[in-house]
Amino acid sequence: MLLALTACTPTEKQLHERAAELCRYIPDHQLLTESREYLTEDFYAVLDTMFNLLPDEEEVAHEWLYYFVTGNGGTIADFEVQKVNLIDKTHAVATILVRQKWEDGSFDESTDIEEHRLYMEKIDGDWLMSDFDGHKADCIRDIAIARRDQAMREAIGEYLVNVIGPQYLQGDICVPTVIEVAVDDNRYYCDCQVNWYNIVGDTLKSLSGGSHSGCMTLSEQDGEWQVIAFDETVDGAGNDASARRIFGNHYDIYCNIHSNAHVRETCRMLQLRNYIRKHNLPWIYTRK
Repeated sequence: MLLALTACTPTEKQLHERAAELCRYIPDHQLLTESREYLTEDFYAVLDTMFNLLPDEEEVAHEWLYYFVTGNGGTIADFEVQKVNLIDKTHAVATILVRQKWEDGSFDESTDIEEHRLYMEKIDGDWLMSDFDGHKADCIRDIAIARRDQAMREAIGEYLVNVIGPQYLQGDICVPTVIEVAVDDNRYYCDCQVNWYNIVGDTLKSLSGGSHSGCMTLSEQDGEWQVIAFDETVDGAGNDASARRIFGNHYDIYCNIHSNAHVRETCRMLQLRNYIRKHNLPWIYTRK
């Protein structure tokens, strides 16, 4: 009896209760403003930055993040705090058992129970969530990758507009489409489009444009990227041979993208929509 009483000290009980409270914000809850008081400032900032940095078309590539922040679609995470280990005076790690249940509270008995780690840090007297399963490190890494990719894409977009764009009949605005095939250091393998549009009332009417596939070589100086070379596939009979040479091991990926009209058109419309939002353009309707 004495062992049972001493084994559960007030500190352990408080940590257990606090860990259960923090579970309300992982992983099936939106990253609401009110969650700030339950997460360390840097962890919240990293999650918020990552969630808002990624364009809509890249959700699938970062599925773990969207699951972590917004939930699993139709199910609710049922948390159980198994134990909490106090690392030092200001750090603790809680072992969390998670099983998904339906909104009516039922769940499948055969559903696997997953084990996760909730990292806690004591700041100004409050125990806050500082990490979950190491996703903070994942976020920081992916933020750096996404920002680098975004900067490279913007440089490629500028190249397409300023260098390739003048080759076509020019209209009111020129909007590029950049579809990534692969990135190898400073070489960006891509399937791109250049499209000129005229503004007709509240409609963007397609005027001219074309596809440009190949490998862009970029250079970075003081955080600014620019295209310094473009090894482009040739038109006509030599197209496939040039694509095989340029894309190399990425050739099959390129072919899957370039031959899929639906994918290419979807990317064009998504990036055109992003362009309209970015430049606060008043029209919302596009016409081929």
